[in-house]
Amino acid sequence: MSTAGSPDGEELTFLAIETTCDETGAAVLAGPRPPLRGVPRVLSSVVSSQVGLHRRFGGVVPEIASRAHVQQVLPMIDEAIRRAGVTLDDLGMVAVATRPGLVGALVVGLTAAKALAMALDVPLVAVDHLEGHLYACQLASPDREVYPCVGLVVSGGHTSLYHCRGPLDCELLGGTTDDAAGEAFDKVASLLGLGYPGGPEIERAAKAGNPRAFAFPRSFLHDARPIFSFSGLKTAVLYALRGPNEQLGPVVPTPEMVADLAASFQEAVVDVLVAKTRQVLAMTGLRRLGVGGGVAANGRFREKIAGMAAEQGVELFIPPMALCTDNAAMSGIALAKLAAGQTAELDVDVAAGLVRPGRKTAP
Repeated sequence: MSTAGSPDGEELTFLAIETTCDETGAAVLAGPRPPLRGVPRVLSSVVSSQVGLHRRFGGVVPEIASRAHVQQVLPMIDEAIRRAGVTLDDLGMVAVATRPGLVGALVVGLTAAKALAMALDVPLVAVDHLEGHLYACQLASPDREVYPCVGLVVSGGHTSLYHCRGPLDCELLGGTTDDAAGEAFDKVASLLGLGYPGGPEIERAAKAGNPRAFAFPRSFLHDARPIFSFSGLKTAVLYALRGPNEQLGPVVPTPEMVADLAASFQEAVVDVLVAKTRQVLAMTGLRRLGVGGGVAANGRFREKIAGMAAEQGVELFIPPMALCTDNAAMSGIALAKLAAGQTAELDVDVAAGLVRPGRKTAP
């Protein structure tokens, strides 16, 4: 194997690749060479967004996403290496997210990672995308100990709660029974005639609205199980738009009504996310909370989860915006996997789905 890295041999420089959904990401990181342990620092992180490709459809089209990754993965890798001021010969590992996600998209990133690892004769490390979202908390706070903690991943494709005993030991406690929170934001934004992606559009419209204008449901709010459901909330927004008697024709919403609907919908989602997280904190007795995923960029959510954490005396970790949405830097968790001897063979495959509740994540 190559001994690439820093000249003193105590630091490992490595490449991470992200293609789980509709963002093509590459990052170069450097951290203590195993068996030394520590949090890597990000030398560069670049992301190519596909929002413009999917906007006309109001959501991600898997085939389009896969083709865009094919076009962008090598340019993103080249750009990450250039910005980091390193060369391919400096890389001592290649990390890639292999689960969960869109199969075609995952295959593109894994194929590129395998080719580079083989050509450079360096270890290949497969990363769980959701563990990476939570590890972004540690990347953002390298001088603080994040684990053990309750982990909440809330994004376009996932709304899940974890008991994280360590970065590589995350047990899924429960998640959404239907739509993820981010998916609900996209679909409700479409109903309201707002743009895509829906999260920022809903948040923008909600600023002018009354969050108590509509009494929308909060599913499973008082259920003891750590589960979520947002399909009924979407339906409630649809009925609010149709009006009390659909035979008389749909309601034509005014800008004020759209703002009130957006604010009331957002408040319902945030209330449930915060309440279920508080429930799991009490259930586990843990005093740290790590939050990751694109919906963690929502200002109202950040405000209310911070208030709950302060009220409960819980230490809260939320990454900056750039580390909330999909990116390759969060696959810096690969350094911990390398230290634990968790490397992948070149015949490793992708996996689209989540592990079941009660099971630990494992690429």
